[in-house]
Amino acid sequence: MNLGADEGPPQRLFAVRGATQAEANEPDAILAATAGLMRELIERNGGIEPEEMVSCIFTTTDDLDAEFPAVAARHLGLEAVPLLCCREIPVPGSMPRVIRVMLHFYAPAGHEPAHAYIGEAQKLRVDLEAAQ
Repeated sequence: MNLGADEGPPQRLFAVRGATQAEANEPDAILAATAGLMRELIERNGGIEPEEMVSCIFTTTDDLDAEFPAVAARHLGLEAVPLLCCREIPVPGSMPRVIRVMLHFYAPAGHEPAHAYIGEAQKLRVDLEAAQ
């Protein structure tokens, strides 16, 4: 990873966030929702390559336990990227079946990070809705 100026533009560490809602608490639904979210984050951020990724943290609401979201990331080729799955805080009245992600990656210093809140999950970040 080029962190200096002698081999091209300087790189810096970025983090982007995103969320989506799984159709159901079923393995295929969780994998499909997670894969769609990851593809969108990668595309919006210039086609991030796995070797540019530092780590990826997934969270799910308490009602999703049929599969780990990290499995979908592994299927997308992120075998060498450290992945972690956690639970969201169960806030009363919060949106159900939500998968969230925070992806850390290196990109040129001037990169503009683009978050991805998909479908109903856009309601979680109405402040970013205009930017999507």
